[in-house]
Amino acid sequence: MTKRLKNHHVKDWKFMATSRLLVNYPEPYRSQILDYLFKPNFGASLHILKVEIGGDGQTTDGTEPSHMHYALDEDYFRGYEWWLMKEAKKRNSNITLMGLPWSFPGWLGKGFNWPYVNCQLTAYYVMTWIVGAKHYHDLDIDYIGIWNERSFDVNYIKVLRRMLNYQGLQQVKIIASDNLWEPISASMLHDPELLEVIDVIGAHYPGTHTVKDARLTKKKLWSSEDFSTSNNDVGAGCWGRILNQNYINGYMTATIAWNLVASYYEQLPYGRCGLMTAQEPWSGHYAVEAPIWISAHTTQFTQPGWYYLKTVGHLEKGGSYVALTDGLGNLTIIIETMSHKHSMCIRPFLPYFNVSQQFATFVLKGSFSEIPELQVWYTKLGKPSERFLFKQLDSLWINSGGSFTLELQEDELFTLTTLTTGRKGSYPLPPKSQPFPCVYNDDFNVDYPFFSEAPNFADQTGVFEYFMNIEDPGEHRFTLRQVLNQRPITWAADAFNTISVIGDYQWSNLTIKCDVYIETPEKGGVFIAGRVNKGGILIRSARGVFFWIFADGTYRVTGDLAGWTIYTVGHADITAKKWYTLTLTIKGGFSSGLLNGRPLWKNVSVTFPKHGWAAIGTHSFEFAQFDNFHVEAAH
Repeated sequence: MTKRLKNHHVKDWKFMATSRLLVNYPEPYRSQILDYLFKPNFGASLHILKVEIGGDGQTTDGTEPSHMHYALDEDYFRGYEWWLMKEAKKRNSNITLMGLPWSFPGWLGKGFNWPYVNCQLTAYYVMTWIVGAKHYHDLDIDYIGIWNERSFDVNYIKVLRRMLNYQGLQQVKIIASDNLWEPISASMLHDPELLEVIDVIGAHYPGTHTVKDARLTKKKLWSSEDFSTSNNDVGAGCWGRILNQNYINGYMTATIAWNLVASYYEQLPYGRCGLMTAQEPWSGHYAVEAPIWISAHTTQFTQPGWYYLKTVGHLEKGGSYVALTDGLGNLTIIIETMSHKHSMCIRPFLPYFNVSQQFATFVLKGSFSEIPELQVWYTKLGKPSERFLFKQLDSLWINSGGSFTLELQEDELFTLTTLTTGRKGSYPLPPKSQPFPCVYNDDFNVDYPFFSEAPNFADQTGVFEYFMNIEDPGEHRFTLRQVLNQRPITWAADAFNTISVIGDYQWSNLTIKCDVYIETPEKGGVFIAGRVNKGGILIRSARGVFFWIFADGTYRVTGDLAGWTIYTVGHADITAKKWYTLTLTIKGGFSSGLLNGRPLWKNVSVTFPKHGWAAIGTHSFEFAQFDNFHVEAAH
């Protein structure tokens, strides 16, 4: 290994959050999961956490609430991202924090589905999130993005920089554009002011390659979203390969995994695509998957501020190696030999390559030639009989000439390092996996909720929050309320109705009962539903059995959320601003509905889908309340 590069490269690893169910985990399991993710020298030992700036819109697996639903509304305690950042900081005070909007609250668009209608206003909105993070949670945001995988606006980026500077936030760096390398790189080369205000170029799923324009900017290059692959051994192989090769092939000094922890209902899009799995808060069960230990091979033996050495590259018979130093004499070498079929990522397409058994000789030169021994950490993916995850082997003693030779097989990962702090952290096994309870109740009677959202409800369009009716001293003082009355600036194809799903996707025969309250006279409407078969970015086309009541005195039963398939319609004594109890029973191929305990419709034929979640929601973006939710499912 020769001496380090002249232009220093910093090494960071980062990961984003899709952690709706994580906050509901009982202790001690919740803290254990967080330790596996963030605690230094324990598990993944993450260096940076990238979070979504909640914007009230669907962003792949659900919606996250904004800190400003409306222009004059500010609340820095909604959603779970604040909590997650604080937990990460608690474990690693040096962790770098990064925020990026996917969607934006509707008021910023002034009637258009576009965040750049008033650049000043949107920059103000983002700035308030950064200031709120500090003021209410003592969190320093280090990097801020523009708009995830959507258009950037050159003027907006400049306005945002000026706004941040004006607020004394000069230390907050801007990353753009969280999409492709172009056109942002060319725009920067043609616009000196833009070049100056952007600190990092972030591209998504670059396939380990960059483009000439991006390199010509001389800015830090990051793979600011990558992986998104199931956390089995193929996903682990993908992760191991790109962590090395994003730098070797594309000079990217950070790779960000989507997503941090698969803590959302598995049947939502990209189920189990996190570094580990924690999708059962009701049982406490979680699984520390292979990508956690693949991460550890790099994160436990490097830190932000370490430099890549010039000697990085591909091995003769497939695979790659990188070497990094802290500039103080420490050295870490990471070698991967991931095979093609065991390291394909979800995207982009991976051209074929071959990896075979080989001997690789390394020579330590310069100041490193004095190193007497290296610690060795080893992973072998593939056949269960040969599989090892992050195992410490005997130290490697270096020859007097500074050389050593390794025998490498395919699908292996070696970390050779002067650091002796590595550790494969562990806890006793968590409880066994259990299905969602088949009898479930929530009366939402929480005086001072720790989170704005009720446990296990996963909002898919709209935002459902704990609410207190100050005027109602009775049984509906504490409710769950849908709080958006205008469509957000969307990132995905949000439904035109709001909906929150809950429960077990395998539920087929069940009874759902819920008290509902329509707030909008004449036009308002609410529903309860069962067998809901889609969510996330596919929510608009969700099928199921939907039981609706409307403020105009009608009810409706439909086979889909959009309301195209109508099973039955009729009149009922219903008006706004009054509580009603709806009961929906689905058994085999038939369903029935009760209003305030009396039959409203019965034995309506429902043939598809055969199973799915329970759900509540509203007819449009409108205020409505829900209380005393109860579901009983047959096995």
